Amino acid sequence: MSETPRDPMRAARAAMRPAPLRRFYRAASVGEAKGGFALLLDGRGALTPGKRRLVAPTRAVAELVAAEWAAQGETIDAASMPATRLANSAIDAVAAALAETEAEIVGYAAADLLCYRAETPATLVAAEKAAFDPVLDWAAEALGARLIVATGVVHVAQPEAALKAIAAALARYRSPFALAALSVMASLAGSALLALAVARGRLAAREAWRVAHVGEDFEIAQWGEDAEATRRREARWRDFEAAAKMLETL
Repeated sequence: MSETPRDPMRAARAAMRPAPLRRFYRAASVGEAKGGFALLLDGRGALTPGKRRLVAPTRAVAELVAAEWAAQGETIDAASMPATRLANSAIDAVAAALAETEAEIVGYAAADLLCYRAETPATLVAAEKAAFDPVLDWAAEALGARLIVATGVVHVAQPEAALKAIAAALARYRSPFALAALSVMASLAGSALLALAVARGRLAAREAWRVAHVGEDFEIAQWGEDAEATRRREARWRDFEAAAKMLETL
């Protein structure tokens, strides 16, 4: 199977200060700035971890970020700020690597979760078919990307024409913020198709998340829930949801 593309959200987490940081501002707001709308902390423009101005392309995106800063308590909890991490990733990483980020998202399509099916048991096979096939049918019809479905985990090469169609669909999301959001959604779901389905309004974010976890939910139903795994999934969902909201507000 091809090498897993990098995760811009993980890179943004790594760039943020690891030690707890005391809140150093009273108010977070949004103001007009060159190139868009800036996060203001006590009226002063904020910077990304890469020391670039934290400016979003729309007021709505900037307000998502400002709301996270306004909600912080005595210390700043980076884990509770997915929109901020996403904005940092867009500005510090994706803006300088648009083509590479597009290629990474296409890489998820080349090994898309929806194309790999369980062989048994019959109930899981049926659940995956019911959840995955409508998205694959939509991708074939709406995007012109007809992907091959296989059973098991052995990698299957997807048609070049289908991958080119995915790349063409991504061309409308050339802004760093949009590509950063799509990359995060594709990496968290293991599926470029689910990311594009949310971006195009084919699926709501919560429904796409459910589709991405059909196999995991089947295992939970069989063997029970693990508390630590549940916490990790909830954290990943917050990142996925923030990315979907950012796409919606762009």
